[in-house]
Amino acid sequence: MRVFNFSPGPAVVPEPVLRKAAAEMLDWHGSGMSVMEMSHRGKEFIGIHEKAQADLRALLAIPSKYKVLFLQGGAIAENAMVPMNLIGGRSVADYVNTGSWSQRSIKEAKKYCTVNIAASSEDKHFTYVPARETWKLTPGSAYVHICSNETIGGVEFQWTPETGDIPLVADMSSHILSRPVDVAKYGVIYGGAQKNAGIAGLTLVIVREDLLDRALPTAPSVFHWKEQAEGDSMVNTPACYAIYIAGLVFEWLLEQGGLPAIEKQNIAKSKLLYDCLDQSKLYLSPVRKEDRSRMNVPFKLRDPSLDEAFLKGAKERGMVQLKGHRSVGGMRASIYNAMPIEGVQALAEYMREFEKQHG
Repeated sequence: MRVFNFSPGPAVVPEPVLRKAAAEMLDWHGSGMSVMEMSHRGKEFIGIHEKAQADLRALLAIPSKYKVLFLQGGAIAENAMVPMNLIGGRSVADYVNTGSWSQRSIKEAKKYCTVNIAASSEDKHFTYVPARETWKLTPGSAYVHICSNETIGGVEFQWTPETGDIPLVADMSSHILSRPVDVAKYGVIYGGAQKNAGIAGLTLVIVREDLLDRALPTAPSVFHWKEQAEGDSMVNTPACYAIYIAGLVFEWLLEQGGLPAIEKQNIAKSKLLYDCLDQSKLYLSPVRKEDRSRMNVPFKLRDPSLDEAFLKGAKERGMVQLKGHRSVGGMRASIYNAMPIEGVQALAEYMREFEKQHG
C-alpha cells in the first residue's frame, strides 16, 4: 500500500508518472532499451531532452532570450556556480537571508566574492520575509540573491522583489512549478528537481542570455553556464534518467491544466492545513501569515513530549516523513504538487483527532 509521503525531498512523485516510467522501464517506445541504457547523443534521448525542455518552457512561459540548462549537483552546486558565473569584474553580491538555505548560499558565495547581507529575518528566527523597503542593496552589485521558498523554515516569497538593473537570482528549489512565475523579472532561476519536478540528480537552471559572459576565467567547463548552454547541457554526460522523469512530470503538469491550475490546488491544500493550525490550541504555526509557504508547512505541538506519539499515530494511519528538520524540531508537512488533496485532508483529520485526545 502506498503511503501519504510528506517528505521535503526527495519527495512524492505523481503516481501516473511512476506508472508510466515503470511500463517503459525495459523498452522505451519500442527502442528495445531502457532510458537508463541510452546514449545521451542518440536520437532517442535527444528527443526526450528536447521535449522536456520545450514543455518546461511552455509551463513557465520562458522568454526566448533565456537559456534552459539541465545540470547536476543540486542547488548546493549552484550556490557556487552563481557567483562563479555572475561575479565577472564586480566584487560584491547582495544576499537576502531568510533561513537555512539562504545561509548555505551565503557561505558558498563568500568563497568567490564579498557578500553584503542586504536584509535578514534572523532577528525573529527566520519566520518572515523582510519588506523590500528595508533592503540595503549595494550600488553596482553583481546580483541580488534570494531563496524564494525556505524548505526548512516554511517561509515563502509571495511577491517578486524589484531590483532595478541588478539581476535578481532565485533559488526556487522547493516551489518551482507550483505557481506561475514572471521569468522576465529574474536574471537566473535555479532549483533541484527532487521536490516538484521529478527525482534527485537533476538541477534546473534558467538564465538570461546577456548574463552568460560574466563567468570567472577559472570556472570549470562543467560549471560554466555559457559552455553548458552552447553544448545543450552536455559538456558532461547529463542525468539522463532524471531528465526523462522530469519530462514525464512536465507532461503531467500540462495535463492538469498547467501552473495556473496547479496553483489553485496548492492554495486549497495549504489552506486546509493552515486553517487546522489556526483553529488549534495544541499546534503552533511559527511563520508570519503573509509569508507562509504553500509547499512546506512547519508546525509544533505546544507540548513537545507528545511529538513521538504524534508521529507514531500518523505512521499507523499511512502518513510518513512528518518529522521537522533537526535544526528546528517539531513537525513539517511538505505538500508539493504531487501530494493529493486526500493526503492533506487525512492529515488535518488526524491532527484534530489527536488534539481531542491530548489537547
